[in-house]
Amino acid sequence: MKLSGQAAVPFSTDPALGQLIRQHFPAADIAAGCFTAQSGLSGGSVRIALPDVTLLARRADVTPLMPGVCRRREYRILRKLAASGVAPQAVGRNPHWLLLGWQVGQVLHPDALNDWLEPLAATVARLHQQPPCGYRLTLLPLLQCYWQRSQPARRTLTWLRALRRLARQGEPRPLRLAPLHMDIHSGNLINAGGRLRLIDWEYASDGDVALELAAIISGNGLDIGQQQRLITAYAGQQQLQPDALIQQIHRWLPWLTLLASCWYELRWQQSGETNFLALAEQGWRQVKHNVA
Repeated sequence: MKLSGQAAVPFSTDPALGQLIRQHFPAADIAAGCFTAQSGLSGGSVRIALPDVTLLARRADVTPLMPGVCRRREYRILRKLAASGVAPQAVGRNPHWLLLGWQVGQVLHPDALNDWLEPLAATVARLHQQPPCGYRLTLLPLLQCYWQRSQPARRTLTWLRALRRLARQGEPRPLRLAPLHMDIHSGNLINAGGRLRLIDWEYASDGDVALELAAIISGNGLDIGQQQRLITAYAGQQQLQPDALIQQIHRWLPWLTLLASCWYELRWQQSGETNFLALAEQGWRQVKHNVA
């Protein structure tokens, strides 16, 4: 999620973080470092500016983490993607923290995404050209987890019907299996000297490349023209037929509509923030339309 907003925090509050830093940077002068909390939907992230290195620490013991989030998996995937050129460096982890290299650059402004669609397609293609990481994403158990963790009073018949329909259909057969980021939006895109880098890999897993594109399209509200540009550029990079890619994207969209609705629903139940409720209600209307 987007790392924005800053608030200084005292380092001394968490010895586990200091232990992890010393393990990987024995000569670092931690007392001279600047620890800055990063606001964002994930929560629990700290920017660490030491005299010789800048790092990002992400809490691994935040309760409750959202379904599908696992810092151990995130760390291992980032290690496997170390040479890809699209991901931050995975420095180390312990049961309490995940330690990453700080990604230098500027967070992409939402209004600028249209100008970056072709570079985005190239970045996503480069990610999808990496070997699978060994952590297969299956959406049905994830959707069932959201149902189980939701407040019983919020479990509607529409939700249940949508879940059962997708269970009967089964997930689309992958067009091509590859590592997926699964949370690509402007807040997770860094302009690093004219090249895009991806941050916030907590939902990363292996899956169908068309699922990633469907998530980008639906999550960023791309219009028809923008969708065509993204798909055409990506298909050219990956030597795929655009029509086949479009068909597969449409197969995944009902899954993503339900997943996004579940995500906003649970975030609202956890936080009480009305903007999440509004987004959840918007999603449920689309889910109802899909099952009608």
